[in-house]
Amino acid sequence: MGVLEIGLIYTALTLVLLFSGMPIAFALGSSAVIIMYFFMPSNNIGLIAETIFSELENFTLLTIPLFILMGAAIGKTRAAVDLYESAYRWLYRMPGSLGVANVVGCTIFAALCGSSPATCAAIGGMGIPEMRKRGYTGALASGLIAAGGTLGILIPPSITLIIYGVMAEQSIGELFVAGIIPGMLLALLFAVWVVIKFIRDRHEWMKTATPAQIAELADKEHFTWKEKMEALPRLLPFLLLIALIMGAMYGGFGTPSEVAGVGAVAALVLVVALYKCYDWASLKMIFTGTAKESCMVMMIIAMSFLFTYVMSYLRISQSMAEWLVALEMSKWWLLFWVNILMLVMGFFLPPVAIILMLTPVILPPILAAGFDPIWFGIVMTINMELGLITPPVGLNLFVINGIAPDIKFGEILRGIIPFILIISGYIVLLAIFPEIVTWLPDQFYK
Repeated sequence: MGVLEIGLIYTALTLVLLFSGMPIAFALGSSAVIIMYFFMPSNNIGLIAETIFSELENFTLLTIPLFILMGAAIGKTRAAVDLYESAYRWLYRMPGSLGVANVVGCTIFAALCGSSPATCAAIGGMGIPEMRKRGYTGALASGLIAAGGTLGILIPPSITLIIYGVMAEQSIGELFVAGIIPGMLLALLFAVWVVIKFIRDRHEWMKTATPAQIAELADKEHFTWKEKMEALPRLLPFLLLIALIMGAMYGGFGTPSEVAGVGAVAALVLVVALYKCYDWASLKMIFTGTAKESCMVMMIIAMSFLFTYVMSYLRISQSMAEWLVALEMSKWWLLFWVNILMLVMGFFLPPVAIILMLTPVILPPILAAGFDPIWFGIVMTINMELGLITPPVGLNLFVINGIAPDIKFGEILRGIIPFILIISGYIVLLAIFPEIVTWLPDQFYK
């Protein structure tokens, strides 16, 4: 049987197992073992444990549970409330200020936890009810939080970028630096749309609002300088934590793993000092949450290594890469179809699984076409953001549906469409102006 036939069987078997409802890690591992049994020498079965261990024996992977611990420490406290309230007090005079404050809250929280669903849940839990009280439509409020949550996998520290760096053998620090400007710019584009949409919606709302409702709204949207200054001490520790992580990593004071350890300890100290989370119940919630999420991610990584090992042994990935190169498409058509492939897979699979499965196949032709691997890692991550907010398995959509069950799912979908268009257009912008991604890493590393 040829490589093509085996590759098709492997792909079909994996998809069947994934859509059966089996956990992703077990679906990838099971399909790999079945193909090994039928198409590889029998002694390879006995080397499964050694193969997985040799791939996981990578010090860089230690950053994943450490950054998850940092995010859990922040996410299990009132930190998100303080971030949100502090941002709103300083931005309340701006049109659409509450929506912009939610974008700022998502941005800062994303930089602290690196998780999109956690960012969605933490900021959306307070932000969506408050926005709806102040005249925001359910579609705009839910769409904003769902899209803002996706910043968690782009703005460093990002678990997605760590995994891509390991698979593509690229510098984690350089990927983190490359994600800063694109992440901030994308957040700015979200904020601009919120302001425009809010002004249009508010104009319609004012036509039907009573004088009492307008007066009540005006009373709510006022903060004195004293109230604004009181918010700073709650915001400052988190900004210092971000500065500590970024300064240590980009200043060359430690490896990503070492910086992740410092960040995790600093986050624990912060929540203990500010929020008195030193009782066993609070600490247990933080550590058990970290253990569960870390085990889930590491199991997917382990099984993906086995999955890609089988692909490489049977020359499936090499043949696919050679086939893509042999098509003789222009570099832009190649990039277009690669992004379409990632987008379609994002409809059904989480970012971690997609990066682990696709990177060994699509990266060689991408590099052969002359694209920068750091730039492509950022583009790939932004494409993964689309997968988090597109049905049928857009994880952030279900998080929003869980924290705001009164908003119909169809309304959430209507609210997310403009943000899908913004992210799609943003990928095109980065293709036209790759310097948006590469300029800052060039200053630091070249």
